[in-house]
Amino acid sequence: MDSYRRKSPEELLESIDRLKRGLLTVYIGPVSGAGKTYHMLREGCARAAKGVDVVIGALAAPVWPETLEQIGSLEEISPLVWTENGTGMQDLDVDRIVERMPDLVLADGLAHRNRPGAPRPTRLEDIRLLISSGISVMTTVNVYELDGYKELAQRLTGVEVRCTVPDDTLELADEVRLIDVTPEALLSRMEEAKRRSGKDAPLLRQGNLGVLRELALRFVAEEVNESLRRYRRGMGLSGPSGAGEHILVSTQYHWNGSLYIRRGGQIAKRLGGALSVVTFQDPRKPLSKEGADFRRSMLKLSSKLGSSFEELPSPGRRRIADELVRYAYAHGVTRIIMGHSRQSRWEEWSKGSVLGTLLKKMRNVDLYLIADRESGDGSRIVTGASREGKRQEPHRRLTEDEVKEEIGKIARGRLKMFIGAAPGVGKTYAMLREGNDLLDKGIDVRVGLLETHGRPDTQAQLGRLPVIARAASEMKGALLQEMDVEAIIAARPEVVLVDELAHTNVPGSRSRKRYEDVQRILEEGISVLTTVNIQHLESLNDAVEQITGIRVRETVPDRLLRLADEIQLIDVSPRSLQQRMREGKIYAMNKVDQALNHFFRTGNLIALRELALRELADDVDERLESRSDSGSLRGPWRRKEVIFVCVSASPGAERLIRRGFRTAFRLKADWHVHYVRDGMDSRGDASRRVEELERLTMLLGGDFVVHEGRSPRETAAILVAEAGKAEATQLVIGQPSPSFSKEWRNGSLVRSLLRAARHLDVLIVADYEPGHAL
Repeated sequence: MDSYRRKSPEELLESIDRLKRGLLTVYIGPVSGAGKTYHMLREGCARAAKGVDVVIGALAAPVWPETLEQIGSLEEISPLVWTENGTGMQDLDVDRIVERMPDLVLADGLAHRNRPGAPRPTRLEDIRLLISSGISVMTTVNVYELDGYKELAQRLTGVEVRCTVPDDTLELADEVRLIDVTPEALLSRMEEAKRRSGKDAPLLRQGNLGVLRELALRFVAEEVNESLRRYRRGMGLSGPSGAGEHILVSTQYHWNGSLYIRRGGQIAKRLGGALSVVTFQDPRKPLSKEGADFRRSMLKLSSKLGSSFEELPSPGRRRIADELVRYAYAHGVTRIIMGHSRQSRWEEWSKGSVLGTLLKKMRNVDLYLIADRESGDGSRIVTGASREGKRQEPHRRLTEDEVKEEIGKIARGRLKMFIGAAPGVGKTYAMLREGNDLLDKGIDVRVGLLETHGRPDTQAQLGRLPVIARAASEMKGALLQEMDVEAIIAARPEVVLVDELAHTNVPGSRSRKRYEDVQRILEEGISVLTTVNIQHLESLNDAVEQITGIRVRETVPDRLLRLADEIQLIDVSPRSLQQRMREGKIYAMNKVDQALNHFFRTGNLIALRELALRELADDVDERLESRSDSGSLRGPWRRKEVIFVCVSASPGAERLIRRGFRTAFRLKADWHVHYVRDGMDSRGDASRRVEELERLTMLLGGDFVVHEGRSPRETAAILVAEAGKAEATQLVIGQPSPSFSKEWRNGSLVRSLLRAARHLDVLIVADYEPGHAL
C-alpha cells in the first residue's frame, strides 16, 4: 500500500519536473566484457518492439559478435569520430540526436571524455542535456570508473584508471542494473579475444576479476540499501529491514572505548554492514584530561573505520537503555555492541541495569557483548592470520581416504548456479542461453528439468536443446512427474540443465529434494547448470520471513553455494520486475494483483535484491580469501573462533541455529549446538523437537550435542562448563523471556549465562516480532 503522507511543495515540483525529463538507466558491471552492452542492446530491441523510438548513439569498441547480433534493425545516429594516441574515439552527436528527438538513446561508456574543444567535456554532460530535453538514455559503466572506487580498485588490482565519473552520478539514474559475470566465464571470453589480438590485459586476471566483481556487488547493494531506506521512511516504517546490517557500538570515554569500536569495525566489515558509534555524556560536566584523550582517540578511530560518531546528552543511568532503543529503531540498527555488565544482582536492582532494560525492551535488534578482558582469557582479540584452505603440512603424504576424496572432487561434474532475488528475474532464461552457447561449441548439453511456467520468452530460449523426458508416476489417481535422474545418468551428457533447485520431490522418489538428485548427477561426472532464488537459502530463512512475512518451506543447505564452481547473479530492478508481472510475463494475469500486493510489494523486492547482492558479495569474498590472505576486501578474520550455540525446545531455537551457522561461516569458525535436557523434557513431543533441531544443525554442517540435567537452574552451569571444554570464544543465546513470574520461578537462564560467561563474547539473538515499533 502506498503512503498517504501529503507531498510537500518541493516534492510536487520535483515530481512534475520528472514528468518532463527523460529516464536514465545505467548498466554497471565489474569490467569491460561483462555483457553490459549486450544487455543494453537487447533491452533496446525489446523496447523498440513495443513501439518505443530507439536509436544507437555510440557503442564502445570492440563489440563482440554476439553483441552485434543484438543490434537488429535499430537505427544508429553516427557518432563523431576522432583519435587519441592512435586510438579511435567516439563522441555522441548530441545536436543530431536532439534534432531527431527519439524516445530512447543507447550510449555506451558513461565515463567517456569528449574530444578537446567539444561543447561539453564529458559524456555525462551530454547525457544530462539529453535527459533534460526529454530524451531517455541507457548507458554503461564499470565499477572502477566511479571516483570513489578508482583508488581502491587501483590499490587492489594495480591497474590505473584514466576516466571516471563522480560518485553521485548514479543518483541521477532512475534504474541501476548490475550485470554480473563469473571470472571463469569472462576469462573464457577473453581467451578468445587474446587469440585474436595477441594481447593480455592485467585487469583480466582471475584475482583482479574477483575483486572487481565484489566491488560491483557491494556498490549496487549500497545503492539498493539507500533506496530501501527512502522507501521505508516514506512508508513510515522504523527498525531494521532484515536485508542489510547496521552495527551500533555503545561505549564511554574509557580505556576500552577504542577496543569496542575496533571490534565493532571488525564485525561490521565482516558482515558487510554500516557502523555507528554513540556515547553518552553529561553536557554539564566537563571531560577530564584522561576522558578528553580517550575521546580524541575514539573519534580518530571512528573516522578511520568510516563510522559515524555521535555524542548524545546523558539522560541519566536508568534512561540510557531507553535512549539506545529509540536510537536503534530510528536508524535501522540490527545489532548493538557493548561491554558485559559487571554489576551484582543487588546493584542491578538498586541502580538499574542498562543491559537488563535492553533485554526487556528491545525487539528485532541483537545484542553483542564483548568479552571482559579482565575476566578469564579475555585478551584473545588478535592472533595470527588465518590460512584456511592452505595445507598446514604441505609435505605430508595424503591418507588413502584423503586420496579417494580428492579423486572424487576431480571426477565430479562442475556446478553453476544462477541465483536471483525473486521469481521472474530471468534465471531460467540465462541458464537456457548459456546451454545453447555450450551446444554451439560442440558440448553435449541436455535439459533435465525445465519449468517455463508458460512464459513465452523463456520457452523460445529453449532453442535446439534436447530435453530428457520426465519420469511419470501415479498417486491417488493423479499423474505426477519428476526429473528422471536415472535417464540422465544413462544418457551421460556433458552438461545437464536443472531448474528450481529447492523443489521437493513427490513422495516415493529416491531423493526427497531436487538438490540431492543434482548431487547424484554431479558425482557421476556430469556438470549441472541450475537455478535458485535467494529466499530458498536455509540460513536466510529468518531474514526472508522478516522481510516478506512469509516462511519459505522449500530450502537448500548453504553448503551447495560452497559446492558450486560458479555462481552468477541475475539482477533486475524491482520496477522492471513489477512491470514484467503486470504484462503477464511471470504469473497468469488472474494472479498478478495478488502477487503485487503480497510477495512482489516494492519494499519486499528492494530488500530481497539487497539480500541477494550482499550474499553473493560475501561468497565472492570467501572465495578470494581462500586463495589469498590479501585478496579479500573484508580482509582475513585474524582470530581463531569457536561458536557455541545454546538452544532449548522453544519456537525460536531454529533462529539461533541459523544465526550460529552464519556467524561461524563468516568467521571461518567451528560451531556446535548444545541442548540440556532436564526432567521436564522427557516427554515425547520434546524428544521430537530435539530431533528437529538436530536435523537442522546437521543440514547446516554443525555438531549437535545433548546433555542431561536435573533442573533448569543447573542448565547454565552445564553449558558454561561445556563451552570451556570446547574452547568457545563466542556464545549464541536467545533473548530471555519478559515474564517476571517465569524468571522468579525457574531463574533466568540467560542472566545466569551472562554472569558466568563474562570472559566470552556473547551474541543475544533478538526475538522477531513483525511490525514491532516504538
